[in-house]
Amino acid sequence: MSTLADWQKANEDYLAAALHWLRLRLTRLGARGETPIVVAPDDTTVTPTPSVVPDEELSEAEAAMARAEAVDPPPGLTIAARRFGLSAFEEQVLLLCAAMELDPDAAALCARAHRDPSRPFPTFALALWLFDDAAWDVMSPERPLRYWRLIEIHQPGAQPLTASALRADERIVNYIKGLNYLDDRLAPLLIPIDAEESLTLPTSQQTAVETIVRGISQTPTGARLPLINVVGTDAASKQLVAARAAAALDLHLYRLPAELLPAQAAELETLARLAQREGVLMPVALYLDAHEAERPGQGGGHAPPVSRFLARTDGIILLNTRESWPGLSRPALTIDVDTPTAVEQRAAWAAMIGHPSSELPARLAGQFDLDLSTIGRIADTPPADEARLWEACVATTRPRLDNLAQRLDVKATLDQIVLPAAEKQLLRDIAGQVARRSLVYDDWGFSRRMTNGFGISALFAGESGTGKTMAAECIANELQLDLYRIDLSAVVSKYIGETPKNLRQLFDAAERGGAILFFDEADALFGKRSEVRDSHDRYANIEINYLLQRIESYRGLAILATNLKAHLDTAFTRRLRFIVNFPRPEAVQRREIWANVFPSEATTSVLDLDRLARFDITGGTIRNIALNAAFLAAGAREQIITMPLILEAARTEFRKMDRFINESDFRWNEPTSNTQAEERIA
Repeated sequence: MSTLADWQKANEDYLAAALHWLRLRLTRLGARGETPIVVAPDDTTVTPTPSVVPDEELSEAEAAMARAEAVDPPPGLTIAARRFGLSAFEEQVLLLCAAMELDPDAAALCARAHRDPSRPFPTFALALWLFDDAAWDVMSPERPLRYWRLIEIHQPGAQPLTASALRADERIVNYIKGLNYLDDRLAPLLIPIDAEESLTLPTSQQTAVETIVRGISQTPTGARLPLINVVGTDAASKQLVAARAAAALDLHLYRLPAELLPAQAAELETLARLAQREGVLMPVALYLDAHEAERPGQGGGHAPPVSRFLARTDGIILLNTRESWPGLSRPALTIDVDTPTAVEQRAAWAAMIGHPSSELPARLAGQFDLDLSTIGRIADTPPADEARLWEACVATTRPRLDNLAQRLDVKATLDQIVLPAAEKQLLRDIAGQVARRSLVYDDWGFSRRMTNGFGISALFAGESGTGKTMAAECIANELQLDLYRIDLSAVVSKYIGETPKNLRQLFDAAERGGAILFFDEADALFGKRSEVRDSHDRYANIEINYLLQRIESYRGLAILATNLKAHLDTAFTRRLRFIVNFPRPEAVQRREIWANVFPSEATTSVLDLDRLARFDITGGTIRNIALNAAFLAAGAREQIITMPLILEAARTEFRKMDRFINESDFRWNEPTSNTQAEERIA
């Protein structure tokens, strides 16, 4: 048949012939006065009256229906009967039920055949009398009509099944009419996935597509199709690969989030049956998204419904999980899918932004781990200059860590921080390694010789106020990346298993490269493992073991800060790329901090920097004193930050720290001449 319109016309002709044949049979049954009861209650027999529909007319109508059915492709009712394995009698029962929606005379004819005006509907009893080759097993819930929910049964109270009203399912009636669209009961749950044909898949992902297609298409006829378990951490890449595989198999792919699966067994059974029926009615595959669900047996809230759903349905299903799920109820083919490799991402950036020879694609691919769709979306947004592309990547990869971390507003730069030369160079080395990862790992081939340790981790050790947080801000500013300070109170949980779960969420969210993780007071989380005395010790050690593995496999930059370096587990030392010690500043460094602590907008009098530098305090304490002195000046008439105000603020800070106070250290005598003042600030 040449066009869809031609098939629609042929389908209408067939339905017209089939309904005409059905009307004749109903008319004949009604005119004969036969009731759809095999034996009367008083055991008397029923004497039929002569038929008003000649046999010749009925045979001619049956022949016309057969001729109308002999088209290629066949009519919708015939296709449905073949796909669901209906017998000839079951197909006739389905036609009888569908006629209630397609033929305005069907209800009256059914009532006449029942010899009861209050029963204008089909029943199993009516069908058993109406059609030849009737079979009692048509009523079995294991037979296709009921198993596939092709018909609905209205059976109030204790009414016999044979006398209950039958109705064809709306989705099936539309299919018979030639309208093939997603069941409206499934439509709110299923989300179509676009194959994005405009994107060229990299080799690593195209290989995964071919593996999926081969696993499904080479399944022997009659064998159960394997479940495709798509595993990995990048949801977007897995969806793209699954959609391309479905397109290669001429299937429409729909995503079903696992959290939408009903917990009630009856509701889940209905959903599974309808979903499987859609796979029969139209070329559709299901993408069951259990990305956020725990594996069965790990206490996840969604795993039991997912497992039951998979056990109750067949068809082409792609199960999306972070890790492979063992013990599934059907054969499974596990496919690992990740974002494109750094080299593939660089090629994608170069092709999409049109800078194949510049360093920009390498910088973007080296820092950000993005899926192909995201790269295309960012590259297509003008203008495609370096600053905008970098900002867009940072914003796109900004992790959802609102409950576990705080994003810091970074302002300090490496030129502003005051540290000994060796420690300051280490900070520059950290930033340099992050910026040049792509060159070393990919261009120079180190990634082919390493299985882990691609990330960069650093330990900042020193007492409070020596500049550890400021140093982290400097590195983030230098790299133009977001800095997240981890909220340990939200990460560490007293409930067993919650801390590793929170840490996994934390690292996974930041894995794509747009953030630096800053663990302040890290000794509370990365402490030493202890001797196992009870279950709490065992689970605490498990948490530390998990951290050891995760910090090594993390591909981004993680900074650990501690005041108590000796309290850290020694196993972390080997996994740390850098250890930067932050000593208390010496007098020369304190003088430099005092010289730059006041903003240029603030008005200050002549300051004796040498005298201020004699206070043995940290940079953090200096900043506190400067801020408090500024507030004292704001309340004064002149609104000038003076030495007496600074010394007064220093005295207050010393009291707060329980430091010994020698009043002569905080007494200020004005200089006797300009020369002395100049000497003080020289």
